[in-house]
Amino acid sequence: MTGEALIVIDVQNDFCPGGALAVEHGNEVVPVINSLIESFEHVVLTQDWHPAGHSSFASSHPGKNAFEMTDMPYGPQTLWPDHCIQGTPGADFHPGLRWTKAELVIRKGFRKEIDSYSAFFENDHKTPTGLSGYLRERGIGRVMLAGLATDFCVAYSALDAVKQGFAVAIAMDACRGIDLNGSMAAMTEKMREAGVELR
Repeated sequence: MTGEALIVIDVQNDFCPGGALAVEHGNEVVPVINSLIESFEHVVLTQDWHPAGHSSFASSHPGKNAFEMTDMPYGPQTLWPDHCIQGTPGADFHPGLRWTKAELVIRKGFRKEIDSYSAFFENDHKTPTGLSGYLRERGIGRVMLAGLATDFCVAYSALDAVKQGFAVAIAMDACRGIDLNGSMAAMTEKMREAGVELR
């Protein structure tokens, strides 16, 4: 499996400045990712795709605020502002992203009862998105990740990709993080320990 794919994580309006869950300077990744897209033969995109009233929204938990933690049946869950709701402008890809070369768009977080950070698994770490099988069938053994946010969906995707047997690199200049309670340092260290190449 010698092929290599670029996986672009969640470059959507709600994660960019002005969006419901904006990552600071998130829009700055767009030109860098566009250049990467041009240089890769295989491109996959992920799209956060929540139904209204998703269980990871703080608004679904009376008395809870955004960015607080709660316990879900599958483990601890950060509660988020309502974001990337199916069919809304916030869920659309950033208008500057030249994404039409993508061979596959993986939608995640569409099951109301469970969140999904990783491109490979839901947050229960058991329910697959099907991406591993797709890449293997295409003969792809290496992946490069870029997108939003470094310390959540990018990092979780990278760690799961390693567990699934792929060689993994992250284009750090094509990512931006949230840094919630030190999450950037913690997840960067986890990725290094797992053998992810941080470029």
